[in-house]
Amino acid sequence: MRDPHAAALAAARPDARRRTTQIFFASTLYGVATLAAALDADRFAPADRRVLLVANNAATPETTPSVDTMPGFDKLRGRFDDVLSWNEAISPFHPGGWSPRGDDLPLWERYLRLAWHLGDDNVELAVESIQVNPALAVTRIFQGAPVTVYADGLMSYGPTRSKLDPLVGTRVRRLLHLDLVPGLKPMLLTEFGVEPEVVPTETFLKVLGELADGEAESGTLDALPQITGPALLLGQYLSALNILTAEEEEDLHSRMLRSAAALGHTRVVFKPHPTAPARWSRQLEAEAERLGVELTVLDTPVLAEVLYQRMRPALVVGCFSTALLTASAFYDLPVARTGTELLLERLKPYENSNRVPVTLVDALLPDVTDRAAVERQGPRPDPQALGSLVRAVGFAMQPKIYPSLRPAAERYLTAHLNDRTWRYFKKRRLTSLALPGGVPVQLAFIPRNAAVRKVARRARSIKRAALG
Repeated sequence: MRDPHAAALAAARPDARRRTTQIFFASTLYGVATLAAALDADRFAPADRRVLLVANNAATPETTPSVDTMPGFDKLRGRFDDVLSWNEAISPFHPGGWSPRGDDLPLWERYLRLAWHLGDDNVELAVESIQVNPALAVTRIFQGAPVTVYADGLMSYGPTRSKLDPLVGTRVRRLLHLDLVPGLKPMLLTEFGVEPEVVPTETFLKVLGELADGEAESGTLDALPQITGPALLLGQYLSALNILTAEEEEDLHSRMLRSAAALGHTRVVFKPHPTAPARWSRQLEAEAERLGVELTVLDTPVLAEVLYQRMRPALVVGCFSTALLTASAFYDLPVARTGTELLLERLKPYENSNRVPVTLVDALLPDVTDRAAVERQGPRPDPQALGSLVRAVGFAMQPKIYPSLRPAAERYLTAHLNDRTWRYFKKRRLTSLALPGGVPVQLAFIPRNAAVRKVARRARSIKRAALG
């Protein structure tokens, strides 16, 4: 019987006599811009054909614009020979919820090679978020293709969110990422020995400039207010992720507005998440009227980075959006955070992949209510100290994937666990992993002991009766 692993390895060896086709997978305009910058910086070897494969992961793709229909996309289109739709290829399935059965992988590869005119080309893949569909599905279908993963924001600094099949993970050659936190090395996919590679910031900014020019030419920016130096508030729609309730998120936006007003900003621009309900904007408008603040709510879908170039905000306020770090690291704009402490408490389970992005924003940026820190904008934690924190959090999130990080986590928790850093950890999690800060092993049985719990309930009942 033929060894399937040997067959996969043989297929992975490129044949010099065949053409090479590079397939670049993207679901956001930000992702396409990152790929364009990587291509401009010669981060990919020459190929006979370059295909951009776009996916629309919205809950209802039929009513949401695809990446290749967005204003400014035409400026990036020239880097690719063809643009294909993943949604069309797998219709009627939804990209976020569909994955091919293992036995069907050869059939799907044969079908896609025929539909996309790939023939027997050597295929190379560049994908985002390889741990989940649709990127994982594409990677599994082209079983022999080498893979480049490019970072989709701050999550690349955290651990891989789930254990990858070695037949996928061992094919990843490198991780391309933007230098959002200078000096900090991404943790993603390091369990497979994958090395990170930076996409030059100056090249990325040049691509964003092209994108802004494209949106200006299309007339998209005509609807934007002609405001210079406002406070810019970034909405994220966290209730859709079941992190906050809708009411809590509305209150979060109101707090952003009140805090900006308290810092002396009388002109404020709110950039809501494209899928956020319109009623949130109306509540914010009522709050602005009460505060005497001139508020503009953007109803035009546009990248935050385009607004940075057009408006040059005096302050950017958000929760844990990647755009906060691009504002700070790439555009040298003042930034402030709010709500991160609440999110660190609410994120469930502990291994939620948003935990490291929230941790980074909380550790790096000033709270919007701290006037002195907002005005000072620093100093930031040094990369080594920040890296130690991220590795400790990463181990606590995924101890089975990164067992080698236990000693580093123990050292960090022993030396640095205090009132400020406790927010990044949970006592129950530290206890379950036998890490410093958890309940001592000899006492760990108490919460699970039925007799002890019964006595505690009886004591509380007696105390309530006595107080009553």
